Amino acid sequence: MWTEKYRPRTLDEIVDQEEIVSRLKSFVEARNVPHCIFAGPPGTGKTTAALCLAHDLYGENYREYIMELNASDERGINVVRETVKTFARTKPMGEITFKILILDEADNMTDDAQQALRRTMERYTETARFILIANYSGKIIEPIQSRCAPFRFTYLPRESVIERIKYICEKENVEILDDGIEAILEISEGDLRRTINILQTAASVGKPISAEIVYSVVGRANPHDVREMMLTALNGDFLAARDKLRELIQKYGLSGADIIRQIHNEIFRLNVPDKWKVKLADIAGEVDYRLVQGANEEIQLSALLAKLVEAGYEIKRGL
Repeated sequence: MWTEKYRPRTLDEIVDQEEIVSRLKSFVEARNVPHCIFAGPPGTGKTTAALCLAHDLYGENYREYIMELNASDERGINVVRETVKTFARTKPMGEITFKILILDEADNMTDDAQQALRRTMERYTETARFILIANYSGKIIEPIQSRCAPFRFTYLPRESVIERIKYICEKENVEILDDGIEAILEISEGDLRRTINILQTAASVGKPISAEIVYSVVGRANPHDVREMMLTALNGDFLAARDKLRELIQKYGLSGADIIRQIHNEIFRLNVPDKWKVKLADIAGEVDYRLVQGANEEIQLSALLAKLVEAGYEIKRGL
């Protein structure tokens, strides 16, 4: 996997998280680490930062001193009582007197498991330090939060993501077009892990990576096609817009929820008065709710296009 291949190995390789890196380096220099919570959106380097911290602290054989658990798979109280406690109670050999347990997706742990983890953290502080990784730190109980040093990760800047894409393409001898980069950025929404996975999937086609290839491999419609369908409806041609809708479904294999999500994004890029953007967003939300409740996709999407036709007539009349 390219996500593993191009993952930073040391804290010095991490970019655009300067404050976090500086604090982690101070732990390495002091040869001591408190319990930590790494919180933030997915794909922003939380797990990578924990591994880089361990690498800089223990050296090349850092894997012998850490344990990684994914709490979304192993989140019950028995895991804390058995696996975690067994690892935490043994003291490591070497200069560093504690081991590190990295608990990924800790916000998915049950309350009982978190209570058991709190007691384990208290009892075995001398021999083990815990790094809890979560997308939503608010889902971690307050007693654990109060015992941990918090770290807030943010999305990488657009320029840094573009730089990483170009770097990987250069190393892998992959040709990518400018519109391909833009498509990847739009779909990944700041998640670097997802960015690299999309890039690898698109590269497997064996052609220069264009926007069309990117959208086809991830199962999303080209925004240009979605916008064209919406403009056709707003211009009053309902049948042509419905034909375009069916073409998108067949070409990209989209579900109704996927199309609604893209239509919602395109609403705010339309050249229509703001009050109509509000109304159209409300209509899209209503159709999305009906789809979630199990309504027929084609009927609901056709009804949405009909609403766009009506909106187009009223916009032209200046209402």
